[in-house]
Amino acid sequence: MKIKFLFFGLFLVSVLCYGQEKEDLFSLIDEEKKIELLPEKMIFTQSLLWGKNGLLRKTNISPLNLENREKELKLRKTMLTAHQTIGYITLASMLAQGIIGGKLYNGQDDLYETHKTMGKIVNIGYFTGAGLSLFSPPPLINKKVKGFNSIKAHKMLATVHFSAMVATNYYNDKNKANHKAAAYTAFASYATAVLVIKF
Repeated sequence: MKIKFLFFGLFLVSVLCYGQEKEDLFSLIDEEKKIELLPEKMIFTQSLLWGKNGLLRKTNISPLNLENREKELKLRKTMLTAHQTIGYITLASMLAQGIIGGKLYNGQDDLYETHKTMGKIVNIGYFTGAGLSLFSPPPLINKKVKGFNSIKAHKMLATVHFSAMVATNYYNDKNKANHKAAAYTAFASYATAVLVIKF
């Protein structure tokens, strides 16, 4: 009789413990369902628009929820594909501009208007491409890759060619030597940024 009570007691304890364990497991599963909709870190321009307190959240244009984040990730892919396409076109425009600029510096003054027009084309392409990258919605997560890789190199070079493009425009009619140096720096760093992503 005592053995029956002992087995019954053990059975009762195991049922209660199993029920508690089952409840804990379900609470863990529920916690896993809570997906973080934004990455831990974003660049300033992305945070300005797409962050938890970003402009698009505050104006209720794109409230922060799973459905909108799915749409934003599709938009991100489209914007970054356009960024890449415009990048190639801009690189070709920069090359043409370099050739025209070189001839202008060597005394072909009749190319001055062509050089100015090509400069506008390069600027439109460059700053449109930059805007597509800087203002695209953030990824769902930021992949942490240790060491140096092509993405990190691309971002570092972006800082160089962005600064050089601003300097190229600033020195446009102020200082020919600085304008030329900034333009060559912009082209070299931009071309390298395109190559490191491609290869």
